[in-house]
Order: sequence, then structure tokens, then C-alpha cells
Amino acid sequence: MSLPGHPIPRRTLLRGLVAVGAGAPLCVACDPPTVPEETDIMDLSFRTVERFRPFEVVAPGFEQVEEPAPAALAAVRRSDQSPPAPFAAVELTVVSLDESGISAGLHTARGDQVVATYDPRARRVTIEVRSAGRTNIVTRRKVRLEAPFRFAFVVCENQVTALADTGDGWTALCTAREKVARMVDLRAPAVLAEHTFGWGPCRPTGTVRVRDVRAGCFGMAGLRDLHLVQHPDGRPYVRDGLTYLTATCAGLGFFQQAHWGVFTLDLASPDRLEQVGQLFFARDGLVLGDHAGQVIVDEEAGTYVVATSSWGDFDFDGVHARHTTATDDVLHGVHVLSTEPLDLPTRAGSWDPGLTRIDGRWHVGFVESPSQDPFDFHPALAVGPEGADHATGLELVGADQTVSQCEGPILAQVDGQWWLLASDGLGKEYRVYDLSMSLRGTLDAPYGTNIPHPQLVPRPGGGWLLVTFDGTQFDERVLGYGSHGDVLVMASRAAT
Repeated sequence: MSLPGHPIPRRTLLRGLVAVGAGAPLCVACDPPTVPEETDIMDLSFRTVERFRPFEVVAPGFEQVEEPAPAALAAVRRSDQSPPAPFAAVELTVVSLDESGISAGLHTARGDQVVATYDPRARRVTIEVRSAGRTNIVTRRKVRLEAPFRFAFVVCENQVTALADTGDGWTALCTAREKVARMVDLRAPAVLAEHTFGWGPCRPTGTVRVRDVRAGCFGMAGLRDLHLVQHPDGRPYVRDGLTYLTATCAGLGFFQQAHWGVFTLDLASPDRLEQVGQLFFARDGLVLGDHAGQVIVDEEAGTYVVATSSWGDFDFDGVHARHTTATDDVLHGVHVLSTEPLDLPTRAGSWDPGLTRIDGRWHVGFVESPSQDPFDFHPALAVGPEGADHATGLELVGADQTVSQCEGPILAQVDGQWWLLASDGLGKEYRVYDLSMSLRGTLDAPYGTNIPHPQLVPRPGGGWLLVTFDGTQFDERVLGYGSHGDVLVMASRAAT
């Protein structure tokens, strides 16, 4: 049904399809779809206006260590700062080095360490874990680096990666997870608290000169799953002309290596996303990077409703939506939040929760997934009783079981009409449902790679942006799948 560039108005085309009997049942617990005389969302047509790649090793504004001045180091310099979560990085410029090499990572007072190193004598980069007095090289790679160059250590969950920038941007040199996790679990708060940032020579046989040392929270290799921060009634949360969104910060690895961030978007310059918050989650005795959800700001109650998905410990055997209500400002700064399962009306796996209170009743869009190996998932909608909170008495409205690779449900209001949008990766289209979960058509918008979520953002002067992402990877050869994506911004225009 998605026909970019066709000369027939989409509203006319959809009426014609219904007239010839194209309206077969498409979801459970709902009636066959019909198309009303006026469907304003179908009159929207989008074109891509911005495409950019957010990438940061240490997230700007979240530095715990900053030492810009040049320093000659004959031994490792250990800071007194521990990362708040196992999503952290050290980056620096190597001005000159001799056979002592360079090391960056996390160190304990008793001499344990998790580090990335470069040995110029052996022309070798390694990831090393030292525990109980024994150093283990968990992975290595031959590479030649000539000073000056940028060098970085990154940990995402328990996956450690060494990177370098010789003038053409960051490149992943080597990475390891399973061997690191067998020796040290940085997700455990007590273990992580013992480790502080450190950098210096690999061995005490010479001096390495460094400058512009930065350490703190890891930034991102890309962004995905962008979702508006909203008021309970669905209005976007806007401050000082900036619209707030949450986004999954792609890590250097698979789903467990990603975490959640809060960003502001300048609608006057939609290529400007600035990270203002870092969100991590404490559950089952660990600090994890759960992500893909939404934040609701209830200014009247003075609370923040946080709903997310349990991707932080994903092992192909179950995902579920989680939630909490906080009184601290979770949109700014670093937070480690405790959550509990969100009681959705499904026995299947679930993710991508999105919430809006419509006519006094909370509506919760989510993904329902009967299998994660192989993946099988589709959009669903639940609604609660009038006057209840967002987590009480939710009942299923409907679920589109005709699709099997469809996620990113977004509740959006266009010209006073509420819709649930979702992204069909196999059909390569943005599906549009009404609040009975009847399929009404598709958005007229470019569909890229991966499964881009159709987040609509209203513009103050009129019109809409569609802010989404694609499947472009960062160094997939070294890191494998999961380090996507580019951010794509589309703008609405009148349909022809």
C-alpha cells in the first residue's frame, strides 16, 4: 500500500481498495478495517531532510575525568572516580610513546584491572583482565599505530572494546565479552565500585606522553528507538524551545551492550540532538542497560513514569516490559533506577512500551512476541479502566498477528484523531491503526533499512517531523550486529 511518488492521493487510493474488497480482518479482537471519508494522517507525505550519525566515545557533558594538559607518565595514573554503570570509556591522545606502550581502562586499589593496551614493540593491541594477581590476555590483534593518535577503552555491559583514531575517525580494533565476563562481572554494583578510571604505560620501562584525557559515561555508536517524552495526555514535553526524546544508545556489541539516553531536539535545526540524560536500571542484583521505551512527565503529580524493555540481559529466551515511577528529574543527569515488570495483557514476550492517557484511560502500545528464537513479533494495544493508573487493569484491545517483524508502536494524535503507528520490517511500511487496532493504511514516508520506528513530532509552526533511524552499522566486522543506526529526519509536505 505504500507507493511513494504515485499521482493518486492516498485517501482516494485507500477508498478504492476498500471498494474492491481489500478490507479483510487483519488483527485479533477487532473488526475488519474500514476507511473513513476523511483520514487526515493519510494526507501526510514525508521526505528525508536530515541524515546524521551520532557517535561519541565519552558522552559530552558526562565526563568524570578531564585532563587536557600534556603529561609524561612513567606509571598508570588512577583516578578516584568509578563509573556509575558498566557503560564507560576512557579516551586520550597519545602524543608520543616508547616501548612502554599505552594502557587505558579500569583499575582497583589491589591491582586488578580491565584494560585495553597497545604495545608498539609487538605492534599489538590487547584486551587484558588482571584478577587475583594473574593477567589474562582475552583477545589480541596485530596493528600498527604511529603517534600521535587517539586511543580508547570502552566497556558496554561486560563487553570491552579497544578503539583508535589515526585521523579518519574511530575504528574498533578488537573486542571481547565472554572471556571478560568469566573473570569479572562489572554489572555487579560492588564489583564496579571497586574499579576506577586509569591510564598510562603498559609496563614501567619508559614514558608515554598523553593529552586530552577524558573518562566517564560511554556515549553511543548510533541511535535508535527514538520516542517522544510526553505529558500524560500525549503532548510533547518541550522546554526552552527544545523537544525531549529518549533513544537507545547503540553500544559496541549486541542488544545487551546498548543503554538508554535522554536527548533534546532543536526543531529549528533538526540535525541537532544533544544528550542530557543517561538512564540505567538496577534489577536482579545487577546494573543493566535496559532500553526501548518511553518517559511520561506528570507535572501535576510531580512524577516521571518510566517504561522500558528488558534488553539489558537478553539471551534469546524472553523479553518483557518494565516500569517505575520516579520523583527525581530523570531527564537530566545520570540515574540508576529500580523497576518492576509491567503487567501487560499477554503471555508472550513484550517490549517497546508507549503510554498515553486518552479520555481518562491509559492506552499502552507494546510489542507482543511469542518467540525470540526465531524472532516473531507484532504490535498490540492495551487500555486501562477510567481513572486508574498506567499499570492497573490493562486489557487487550487488539494485536495484529498478520505481521511477524513489526515493532516500534507509537501513539500519535493528528488533527484531533488518535492513531497507533508501527513499523513492518518485512512489508517495509509504516502501518497505521485506529484505537480499535483496525488497520487503516500506511504512512506515505520513505522506509529505510532495519525496522525504523515512526515517531511523529509536531512542529510549532505547523507540519510534522518523522524522526527515526536505520540499520547502518559501526564496524560490524569486529563488533557484529547491534551497533546501528543513523538518525533520519523526515518533514511532512502536502500529498499530491
